[in-house]
Amino acid sequence: MAKQNNNNKDSDKKTVNPSKKTFKRANEDKFQRGDGKISNSAINKSRDKKLKAKLNKVNDNYAEFVNHAAAANEYLLQEQQGFIEAESELEKTFKLTQEEIYKSVDKTTQLKAIDLKLTEHGPYSVDFNTNGTHMLLVGKKGGHIASLDWRKGELRCELNVNETINCGTYLQNEQYFAVAQRQRVYIYDHEGVELHRMKQHVDVQNMNFMPYHYLLATSGNTGFLKYQDCSTGTMVAELRTKMGPTKCQAYNPYNAVMQLGHSNGQVTMWSPNMSTPLVKLLSGRAAINDIAIDRSGRYMATASLDKTLKIWDIRMFRELHTLENLPSPGTNLEISDTGLLAMSRGPHVTIWKDCFKSNKMARPVFSSGAQHNQHRNTPYMTHMFPGNKVENMKFVPFEDLLSVGHMNGVKNLIIPGAGEANYDALEANPFETAKQRQEQEVRGLLYKLPADSISLDPNVIGTVNKSSSNSRLATKDLTMMGLNSNEDKREKELPEIRADVKAKNSGLRGFLRKKTKNIIDDRKVKVEKALEREKWERKRKQRIQSGEITEDHKDEVDTALSRFG
Repeated sequence: MAKQNNNNKDSDKKTVNPSKKTFKRANEDKFQRGDGKISNSAINKSRDKKLKAKLNKVNDNYAEFVNHAAAANEYLLQEQQGFIEAESELEKTFKLTQEEIYKSVDKTTQLKAIDLKLTEHGPYSVDFNTNGTHMLLVGKKGGHIASLDWRKGELRCELNVNETINCGTYLQNEQYFAVAQRQRVYIYDHEGVELHRMKQHVDVQNMNFMPYHYLLATSGNTGFLKYQDCSTGTMVAELRTKMGPTKCQAYNPYNAVMQLGHSNGQVTMWSPNMSTPLVKLLSGRAAINDIAIDRSGRYMATASLDKTLKIWDIRMFRELHTLENLPSPGTNLEISDTGLLAMSRGPHVTIWKDCFKSNKMARPVFSSGAQHNQHRNTPYMTHMFPGNKVENMKFVPFEDLLSVGHMNGVKNLIIPGAGEANYDALEANPFETAKQRQEQEVRGLLYKLPADSISLDPNVIGTVNKSSSNSRLATKDLTMMGLNSNEDKREKELPEIRADVKAKNSGLRGFLRKKTKNIIDDRKVKVEKALEREKWERKRKQRIQSGEITEDHKDEVDTALSRFG
């Protein structure tokens, strides 16, 4: 009976702790992190039972983590962007007009599809702040500037500078914006009051604000790329491109590298740490008209004057797709948060979908009439401004809208699927209050990244320096040599001891007079000691002239104490 009871206890123990079985979710592959799970074959090779149990426990914990992460993603990110879908292969979405889309959307979206008729000061360029609540309008020829809350229809400020304006951009939020006027760059506040005039930025044609570094990067006809720190007001870097006027400029949000397009068909990538470009990429046979970078920083699109549109994989600097022989050269490029590519050429605006894939079917094409183009990536949507010309384009953050600035004003095109459905409120909150905006600004200043951390591969920050000890020692020696040379220069600047000069004309006294009284450094201490020595020599000279002592007289006390001097 005792044996039987023991067996029953053993069987009960086995059924008390069954193996963990979790429900596998469809999106678990998204949360796999490298080789986190240990293969069963590797576990079975071990003969140690304790090691096997520990490895199995690691696998269970890893699977549980992935499952919980996938579950949280399902609960928190339920919204998805909605694209226009054709019912058959013969039906094309680009044949759908804006009037038809306007009639089928809800009333809120209809109110957001604004059309501003501004014929006096055009052409107009448009820009949005980070969360997309405010719009900055810049009339290039007439000097008209306006900042408005476009969703509420409230005008924040409006001014006319009566001179040509090249471009404009918001800074950290809608409270400040920078405008590149005919000669200089000016910074205004939300009421239109001029705060700063940056004299060092001359003839600027392109501007980008880097929100994580608080840097304003400018380039233009002078051939210089300049970085201005907007938090301290200092000039971080002034780089000479040596390629003539800069045609266009784009900011990579992944690694904060600035990408410039030049008239020789090259695209150069710059960091404020180096005086030479990090990468030179030949992207066209003629001048580059515009550059666009996607949100992940992996893909780049370029439009050049030779009627080509090229899509690049920046990670490998490999060309994915090329669209040649366009009807006219592309002038503006823009990429949405969901991967839609918009290109303007003259009065035409064309949008493609899924064109950043590596397969041949993702190559963008224009027409679908030919039989070999039936299964190709035809345009997702198109629009035309008759008798007009597109100046610039911007996808509205978190909205299915493409804002187009043209000769006669600004118009918002409804592009279904263009906006990111799930936003991070700690990053950019389209519904933030004034208090949240202030906290976000303080948080951004506290977490501001230094300019010298910008590199082509941001993952290098925080890793171990693999350079040898010899090179580190050599670098240290060079640094010490530089410090010593600087000290020598500072020593040469100190005035000499001259007993034959009157006390009021002493160079040492003049040096101390220039120094601030409450600042004490090595140079000041040395000058004070030299001044005391000069006074003593002047008194000794006077005593020699009066005959009290001879020139070879030596004071025994001074001689004894000089060893401590």
